[in-house]
This record gives sequence, C-alpha cells and structure tokens, in this order.
Amino acid sequence: MVWPDDLICILLATVLGGGIGLERELSGKAAGLRTNLLICLGAAVFTIISRRMAAGTQDSVTRIAAQIVTGVGFLGAGAIIQDRGGVHGMTTAATIWLVASIGTACGARFYQLAVISTLIAVIVLVGLRKLSKHIDRHGEKHSRPNDPGQQD
Repeated sequence: MVWPDDLICILLATVLGGGIGLERELSGKAAGLRTNLLICLGAAVFTIISRRMAAGTQDSVTRIAAQIVTGVGFLGAGAIIQDRGGVHGMTTAATIWLVASIGTACGARFYQLAVISTLIAVIVLVGLRKLSKHIDRHGEKHSRPNDPGQQD
C-alpha cells in the first residue's frame, strides 16, 4: 500500500525531474523529459523503499543513497562522448547525477532541498547556456593554435 506521504514523494519527484527533463528536451539533448523524470522517480522510489525497510531497525538508510550515486554514475558515464579531441555530454551527465540527487531528496522527504535544487538547476541550465555560448564564440576568436595553455 502506498502511504499518502510516499505519494507526495513520488509525485514531487516526477514533477521536479520532469521540469528539468523538459528543459533538456526543449534543448534537444539526448537525455530529455522521460529520462530525467524516470531517473528522479527511480531514485525517490529506492529511497522510500530503503527508508521503509529500515523503519524500527538499526540498518543504515544511507546505504541506498550511496548505491544510487554509483548506479547513476554509470548512466552519466554513458552520456559522455569523446570525439575529435573534444568531449561532449558533460552537462547531460551532470544533470543526470543532479536529478538522481533530487529524487533521493524527495524520497527522504527533504522537499525544500529538492525544490530549491531544481530551481537552481533550471536557472543554471537556461541562464548560463547563453553566457557559455558567448564565451565559446569569443574564445574561438581569441585562441591561438599553438597556445601552450590549450590542450590538443
């Protein structure tokens, strides 16, 4: 039976993960709406299960959080692609990692932390995209091919 507080956890995780996923979907990223929503929901469900199984015992609830971080690390690693001397997918990997932490926060009933983290993530993803593109454009104009500070 799903308890009302567990329902709040999974619904909030769905909304928050979906919010970040929507931004990624609209940006045309590989890990979009469904992926981020499901990662957030899955992390919340694993955290709820851990919390409920450990109720009344000395078992550590924190072990499941560590396993979520490990599992999601593999997903994030799969999002990173290296080609032609460049690395792509770092923001997607970081977003996957963050979405899992938001789901874990929802499952642990740290709702304020989850909501604030989501808002900051959306601000960073949307707001800093323009700044990053501006820096990239200007960096290309001013870079020198044989600059010792550049990596091949």
